Parts: sequence; structure tokens; C-alpha cells
Amino acid sequence: MRELFLGIDYREAATLARAASTGPAASLTPTLGAQFRAMEARALARLGDARGCDLGLAEAQRQLSMRTLDSDPPYIAYFDEVELAAEFGHCFRDLGRSVEATQRGAGSTIGDGLNNRSDFFATMVQAESYTTQGEIGRGFDIALTALQLGESLKSARCVQYVWEFQGRITSSMRASIEYRDFEERARSYRLWN
Repeated sequence: MRELFLGIDYREAATLARAASTGPAASLTPTLGAQFRAMEARALARLGDARGCDLGLAEAQRQLSMRTLDSDPPYIAYFDEVELAAEFGHCFRDLGRSVEATQRGAGSTIGDGLNNRSDFFATMVQAESYTTQGEIGRGFDIALTALQLGESLKSARCVQYVWEFQGRITSSMRASIEYRDFEERARSYRLWN
């Protein structure tokens, strides 16, 4: 998703991901195909193309289900069901489907401690999705978990996720006791400030 973060045009990102997913069949493993289709879905979600996004996610899931222990090179081994769940969460959040983001993306926050950065991103998406659907106490609790994960990270993308989360906190949320409690605790985390 680096291309999306760097500001590449989302239409171009979707096109590049689609081209990669239809590349030379001999080099396209199930997991690579799944990752490329998930990246396409992320770009389409940012464009508001729900149908295209849903099709991309369905194809990513289908392709990932075809992988075997020896079907992929080691460098793509990280892209698994947990990573795909995170992609679902991101896509549904971007499409404004927060309930689906919390349901389908929930499996992405099980982090095994091996990739705190991915765990941080997925947890921030879950936090935002819960606050968007009105479960602000739960969303703020999850955000605190993300901020704790972020303490060991030095990443401009992590900062961007926190800024986006902060920007989506409405004035009515800020007036709540849940927010005041959250904000007091969040101030102790480097990424919040």
C-alpha cells in the first residue's frame, strides 16, 4: 500500500495492482495474486468504487485460499489471512461501511507481535470504525491499544493514521466523558501529541 500512502493517484494505483495481478502466470503465485487484488481493492475503496472493491476482495480471498505451503516464495509469506482481514477492514472503513470494517477486519488485530506496524494500522482502523458507528467508548479503548503498539514505531504512516483518526473525532464525541477520559490517557503516548 506504499503507493497509496505516497500520494499516487488512486486510479493509477488500481490499474498498477490489476496489471500486476494479471502478470506472467508462471510467476504469479496464489498469495501474490491475492495481495495484488487486495491492493487494487484498497485503491478502489479510496475512489468510492464499492462494487469494484468488493470484487477485488472476493478475488483476493479466493486466491489466498488456493495457497499451499510450497506455493509461494518466502518474501510474501507475511501476507496471510490476518493481513487480508486488515485489507478488508481498511476497504470497508474507506467505503464508510464501519460495521463491516469491524466485523471483517476484527481478525487483523490478533497480532503475534512479529509485525507491530501492521498491527498498529489494523488496530487504528478498528478504533476508527467503532467510533464512526457510535461505539465511541469501545473505539477509544481500541485506539489506546494502538497508541501503545505505536510507542516502539517510528513511521510517518503511523503519524498519518493518528492524524486521520483525530480528524474524524466529531465535536459531539469530544463533548463526551468517554473522549475526555481517552484524551487524558492518550496524551501520555508520543504519537498522540
